Amino acid sequence: MAIKAIVLDIDGTLLNTGKIIAEKTKQALVAAQKKGIKVILASGRPTTGMFDLAEQLEMTKYEGFLVSYNGARVTDCLTKDVLFNQAMSVGTGQAILEHLKKFKVVPMIDKEDYLYVNDVYSKDLQKVATDFNLEEFGSIIEYEARGGNFKLCEKEDLAAFADFPINKILVAGKPDYMAEHAEAMHTPFDEKVTAAFSAPFYFEFTDKGIDKAKALNTVFPEMGIHSDNIIAFGDGHNDRSIIEYAGIGIAMGNAVDELKEIADDVTLSCDEDGIAAGLEKYL
Repeated sequence: MAIKAIVLDIDGTLLNTGKIIAEKTKQALVAAQKKGIKVILASGRPTTGMFDLAEQLEMTKYEGFLVSYNGARVTDCLTKDVLFNQAMSVGTGQAILEHLKKFKVVPMIDKEDYLYVNDVYSKDLQKVATDFNLEEFGSIIEYEARGGNFKLCEKEDLAAFADFPINKILVAGKPDYMAEHAEAMHTPFDEKVTAAFSAPFYFEFTDKGIDKAKALNTVFPEMGIHSDNIIAFGDGHNDRSIIEYAGIGIAMGNAVDELKEIADDVTLSCDEDGIAAGLEKYL
């Protein structure tokens, strides 16, 4: 079947390690849109952290879409209409945030213009920022706030504060610690939420059943865009659903091994214009 949409993860896929869209990749995506193919950004990022990238790719002009919070929300770039939204219940969000107090991690939640954390000036993850080439931001908290275009606000007790539905709880921590304690963090809530790593230092909670593929399958078949019409690119564990769902699922050269094993193909890395190479091959 004809390709009608290109679905792209952002970090480690659309963006190179310099955290920018390379010119060759941008040109390939704009060219595809000129042919009538929709571009859909699908990320763990909040919606507010995706609009600037959408503008760089001219997605408003060509009526593209944003799948944010790992699939918990879908937004139309042109109209800014929310086409799908599924948040955790207030009770579930508060219970998870209370449980996370037992662990040496940094939970983050957002509401409107703000990212809320316990300690804005926490340096606990400073080495992590350095190890993953984020040192210019000073901390993981600053990196996340700037990436989402949020102002920062401290709340001593996030669990008590979170009296509203939450699309995603982002948990940051040292990679070795996160790997060791992830199961203990999510197991008590497995019947109510979906939990997954989006980076070695990020673990994320969304409502049960939420993933990027569910968002695609909920919204786009009504527009005539089915799984067979999609080519998808990703690099991380939270991209598995779109790689499996798409008619052509492509892992980046820098993707985790688990994604490469189930992908239809493996392209070049994000630093080698892997998206452009993949589009040239299949379009």
